[in-house]
Parts: sequence; structure tokens; C-alpha cells
Amino acid sequence: MTTLNTRNLKTKLPHLPFVLVNMAMTADGKIATANRAVSSFGSARDHDHLLELRATADAVMAGARTVDLNPINLGPGSAKFRRRRLQRGLAEYNLRIVVSGSGTINPQAEIFKHHFSPIIVLTTRRASQAHLRRLRTVADAVKVCGRREIDFPAALRWLRKEWRVKRLLCEGGGELNAALLRAGLVNELHLTVCPKIFGGRNAPTIADGLGVSRLAHATALELISAGRAEDEMFLVYRVISVP
Repeated sequence: MTTLNTRNLKTKLPHLPFVLVNMAMTADGKIATANRAVSSFGSARDHDHLLELRATADAVMAGARTVDLNPINLGPGSAKFRRRRLQRGLAEYNLRIVVSGSGTINPQAEIFKHHFSPIIVLTTRRASQAHLRRLRTVADAVKVCGRREIDFPAALRWLRKEWRVKRLLCEGGGELNAALLRAGLVNELHLTVCPKIFGGRNAPTIADGLGVSRLAHATALELISAGRAEDEMFLVYRVISVP
């Protein structure tokens, strides 16, 4: 297994955070089964890799469906990883960001049961006033940024300015990853390839949505590092161009 790459800790654009996406996927590129009943399948090493990445980030972000369907809190994990954050000059606990264009996040989701660090919700004007009021009772900040879709450049500028987020880790799902890639905001992609095949034409992938229709519009990547632990591969790519 290669050492975690942290050489690109700063974005080249000082008004935006450095954004990295971390995902585990099957050998056929799926991040969950078609019915989304199985969405966690990486090894203990992969889970440690996730926490190692969180230990480098000011904030961790996930989409509403990821938060609703999984018992996650987006926190830094055990004291070992919190010490690593402190050694890097970061706060002991990272900020937590949930993205929902409609504002329909379950207020009983696991993340809202843990109060160790601020929770920020990014949403749009599609969110009803009732949903906004409900979110404000469980989140520390609710930011409306965009009319129908999240204006991610504006949202990330706000996170950098108001919350001092210099390094942002995104943990999916596929729709959120695709939106960030389309906006040209992703700097690095960390992939764990797991020795499983789910199949299913409707099973989610690391970048869902409409996708591109021409090869020239594909997001281009440069491989930074590759490592193996047991039967899993750990790949790190730099994003070098966007559609």
C-alpha cells in the first residue's frame, strides 16, 4: 500500500477550497447495488483510508441520500485520527456539510445525532419554507445557493470565506460527484477498487447523471499513485481537465 498522497494540500485558486473526492467502487464501477441496499463493502483498510483523508480536510461533504441511507456522522473518527488533525494544525473535528437541492433531508438521520462539530446544509430555492425551518432546527447553518440546482462555485466560495474551508473532502454520492466534476471544482480523485461485481444497469456509479456524449468532453485524469492492500487497489488521480 502506498503512502497517502498529501502533496497537493492547497488549491491553486485561493478563493476556492482544494476539493478531493473519495469513493470505494466495485470492479465494475458501482458504488451501491441497484436497489441501494448495499452501499458499504470496502475492507477495514479502506475505512482507515477514508479516515486518513478526513484527517487532512477542514470539511467533509456528502449528499442527502448518502446521509439518509447510511448510519454515518462524517466525523474524524477515533482519537488517533483526531491527533493527526491537531498535528497538521487543523481543528480536532472537521466541519460537516450535507447537500440537498430540495432540502428533504431526514432530520432523524444519524449525522444529526452527533454534535461534536458544526453541520452545514447547502440547498436551493426549491426547498420549501417548511423544510428550511426543519433543517434549521438540526443544522448549524443552512445556505441557499442556487435557484433549481446548487451553485457549487458560489457555495464553495462561501465555505472558503465564511467557514475558512481550504480543503474539502467529498464522499458522494454519484450525483454530487458528477455535479462537482461538471463545475470543474474537483482537484483529486481517490478510488478504492474492491474485488466485487454488482452489475445492474441502474446501480449508481461514482459519477451519475446525464454524463457526456463525446469523448472530448470527458474529464481527464492523471494517475498520481497506485497501491495494493490484499485484493483492493488504492488509486489517486489528479484532475487535469473538465468537460
